[in-house]
Amino acid sequence: MAKLVNSVSELIGETPLIKLQRSVPYGSADVYVKLESFNAGGSVKDRIALNMVEVAEEEGILKSGDTIVEATSGNTGVGLSLIAAAKGYDIIIFMPETMSKERQDLMRAYGAELRLTSGEGGMGEAISQASALASQDGYVMLGQFDNLANPAIHEATTGPEIVEALGKVPDAFVAGVGTGGTLTGVGHYLRDQDPDIKLYAVEPAESAVLSGQAKGSHKIQGIGAGFVPSVLDTQLYNEIIQVSSDKAIETTKVLGINEGILAGISSGAAVAAAIEVAKQMEKGQSVVVVAPDTGERYLSTGIFSE
Repeated sequence: MAKLVNSVSELIGETPLIKLQRSVPYGSADVYVKLESFNAGGSVKDRIALNMVEVAEEEGILKSGDTIVEATSGNTGVGLSLIAAAKGYDIIIFMPETMSKERQDLMRAYGAELRLTSGEGGMGEAISQASALASQDGYVMLGQFDNLANPAIHEATTGPEIVEALGKVPDAFVAGVGTGGTLTGVGHYLRDQDPDIKLYAVEPAESAVLSGQAKGSHKIQGIGAGFVPSVLDTQLYNEIIQVSSDKAIETTKVLGINEGILAGISSGAAVAAAIEVAKQMEKGQSVVVVAPDTGERYLSTGIFSE
């Protein structure tokens, strides 16, 4: 049903859940994908961007005239830039230069000032530079990796949306770990509904920090920050699944060709893991996985033309 809204922020949340039809082997559990590209800014990070800003406003941390500062691999920066534009804030984003051109252009399109950091320095360098600026008066860093408003919004909205759409609690839930907010928030909500649900964290095989291995370079933009974020509840999930960059890209392509779903690389990683989980489960059971964003943000990387 068509609806009238007063702000772009009202177009965040209530994203669709779609069942994969041609990508899951026969006899496996059903796999349902939560398409977060349907948010106003095109990704799952719109949810946390809005909530972090509104909580900071409510707590008096963020005031009119302040400049928002954030370190991001891209999607949180896009979401925050959108919210900043809608609310009238200036915003400065720090991001590794290796992130896709589309992400950079989207932030600039919303009026953000973008400061690129070295690819070698990764998210650590971006966070360090953002923190240094935020130490000055008039600058407020929302800190997605440490901000409890991040998982809180997923527990309050994303989790309930999954149960409402599916009509039940799924047997398993899979999410890639960037900040860990999605897995932590949704995971807590679903486990409160059903203590037996299986929760799976997904990370790049080349940078399996959650598994206790050394950080490394990888191509799965949006997950695998190279450290364990403080908002991630490491006691919550049942298992960590490592997915290689090549497998993530391959699955991203499969989603487009087999399902008509144009998703991003981190979506490919998460769906690849979800399909593996589904293979180990029984027919009739259900796996829900989050697809954080759209493949349109990665056209310049060449993954769809290879």
